[in-house]
Amino acid sequence: MEFGTFMEFPPLGEAGEFAAFDQALGEVAAADQWGLDAVWLAELHGAPERSVLSAPMMVASAIASATERVRIGIAVQVLPLSHPLRLAEEAATVDQVSKGRLIYGIGRSGVVRTYEEYGISYDESRERFAETLEIMRLAWTQPKFSYQGKYHSFDNVTLSPKPYQKPYPELRMAGATPETFPAIGRLGFPVFVAVRQGPFKQLVPYIESYRAAWKEAGHPGEGQVYLRVPAYIGETEKNARGELEESLMSFFAYQAELGRDSARRAGGQIALDRLKRVERLEALTFDEALATQVICGTPDSFTARLKEVQEEIGLDGILAELNCGGKIPHAGVMRALRLMCEEVKPRFH
Repeated sequence: MEFGTFMEFPPLGEAGEFAAFDQALGEVAAADQWGLDAVWLAELHGAPERSVLSAPMMVASAIASATERVRIGIAVQVLPLSHPLRLAEEAATVDQVSKGRLIYGIGRSGVVRTYEEYGISYDESRERFAETLEIMRLAWTQPKFSYQGKYHSFDNVTLSPKPYQKPYPELRMAGATPETFPAIGRLGFPVFVAVRQGPFKQLVPYIESYRAAWKEAGHPGEGQVYLRVPAYIGETEKNARGELEESLMSFFAYQAELGRDSARRAGGQIALDRLKRVERLEALTFDEALATQVICGTPDSFTARLKEVQEEIGLDGILAELNCGGKIPHAGVMRALRLMCEEVKPRFH
């Protein structure tokens, strides 16, 4: 089981943006020291109330130079928003600086507003994603390459540097809609799954379709599944739940608002599907969340619950959101991180 922490670098109010970076990078340094397997960086744009982490590859480079062993994950790079050669160059550079510690998570994101702000139609996101990914893989592996696509064309271009890892950094892909899971399986990528908008059990058929497509495509093994999950660990059950509740529930309310906004902007069937998830989030209670889509407790109860989820959906690792909602005090996040590294992680090896 791979243990990672998913980070959004939340703002710290009057303390300023520098303090937000300083605090989050302090958590990364502790993760490196305490033996966490990976730190995962979000990519979030135009949401100053939520995050200062809009340029994850730049932050990844800073982490690479300041740490020794922890792997650096991007969860996820939103491929349709950027030029493919620039993305390939930046990823290869971070991989070189970190001596092969980059895990390159990729996805499309479901935040329609971000696409509008970048001047890109969300309706183009699927095609742009596929085209960008194909170009990046060519750039990483070929001395020179040419490409003619709908959105990008290149004639005899080369990329420098090439990645440290060969042929390129490990790619993991986010799955959010039912049709994406078999597509990821056919591509042969490990998959990210998340439970921000639904229960653990909802993931079972999606993961089954992913693994079936993986097998049908002839890939070895059965495919790897990594769960991004709101998580928290305290010294007692009461403390763990009490310290998590306000932050978690404010986050679900924020996600519901964001979902309504994206549904309004997207329209069509996408809007109808998202509104169903939004309505569930708006009705969700804290006790229901703890029972269905959060892992929270003491090291003992956290371990027991994680093992249940691991068995239920078949996990290869977690991206624990130890400050889901961004309102948990720094001392609590650091304690949860230490407990996960020192008391939970060893029980899975």
